[in-house]
Amino acid sequence: MANTNLGEARKKKKDEFYTMYPDIEREMVAYWNFNKDVFRDKVVLCPADDPEWSNFGKFFADVFDEWGLKKLICTSYAPKSNQGALFAVDIPEEQNAPHYDPDLSMTRGRVRVLERKDLNGDGKFDRQDMRWSYLEGDGDFTSPEVTSLRDEADIVVTNPPFSMFRDFVAWLMAGDVQFSIIGSINAVTYKEVFQLIRDNKLWKGATANSTDMIFRVPESAEVKPDDRAKAIRMLRAMGGQYANLPDDANYTRQGNSCWFTNIEHGKRHEWLDLDTMERNRTKRKAKKVIRDRGYPKYDNYDVIEVGFTDAIPSDYDGVMGVPISYLDKHNPEQFEIIGLAAGNIRGLAGVPTSTGKDGPYIDGKLKYGRIFIRNRNPEASA
Repeated sequence: MANTNLGEARKKKKDEFYTMYPDIEREMVAYWNFNKDVFRDKVVLCPADDPEWSNFGKFFADVFDEWGLKKLICTSYAPKSNQGALFAVDIPEEQNAPHYDPDLSMTRGRVRVLERKDLNGDGKFDRQDMRWSYLEGDGDFTSPEVTSLRDEADIVVTNPPFSMFRDFVAWLMAGDVQFSIIGSINAVTYKEVFQLIRDNKLWKGATANSTDMIFRVPESAEVKPDDRAKAIRMLRAMGGQYANLPDDANYTRQGNSCWFTNIEHGKRHEWLDLDTMERNRTKRKAKKVIRDRGYPKYDNYDVIEVGFTDAIPSDYDGVMGVPISYLDKHNPEQFEIIGLAAGNIRGLAGVPTSTGKDGPYIDGKLKYGRIFIRNRNPEASA
């Protein structure tokens, strides 16, 4: 049974969220628009790619020829190892294959492969040229056979099990591959993940950082009525196959999910248009809290508080604490990430605490988590 909160899903190990094709398309096109050769001559791996319901393999098969992929590999879990998912065992494409075995279809994962081979003679490479076989194991991404496919790949794209996000990121980093994956926004506060963000080895994706994402879920999923209703409204607005979705369709929306990647895209190179500290304090449209209090320092850090991304002063050369949502707009050429101060997370602030306390305190009160940043060239920005 899936839960509509990604944090709860991680805790309860409920991982059955299926990404919508348009969400995949928007993110991948953002990379492709920035670099038309990003996928050219590359091997793309989509692990955890349910052959019946997942849209990752379908999308890359659709753009395979146009974008010049070398090879597409999709693996899936065995139904017995992923009970409660949408996985359909009786897939006609599989049942009509000479190597189909109903017992193996329950206990083993699959691997589907698309190469630059026109197997059906229609003059193009697409879904019709994809071939499948059984894996030796159940398709777990940590298995030696799926890990060997990771080592063959140049790029990994998927929506990994929410309950294993940390492990999945570590698996990707061990393989030294490019990747684009979906996770909870809260993952930026995981120690292992934040260190990669700080060191410019991982960053937020180009899309869906401040907007809802829609996911398909199993019939048994526990979906909040408001989340279902909003997801249905958003899908109906897309028209086409979604225009007449019933009110009880198995979809939900997520406001706390986003893409994490190490693939370059244009959004992370956009410069924030900022004003000086004095103008932010006095201009007519200044945030009231900035007009009233300016930029106070934290009780325990020699760092000023900036509660809004658009109030970052362009002329300050010290360390500033900004909301975690700032990462949606982070340009590594404009700002350096120093550290993270959040709750009782220890050792990630990047600056010493004067009181022994961790977390951003002002007047004795703990603020929400803050990313500590420094302007790389304050004079040029002023």
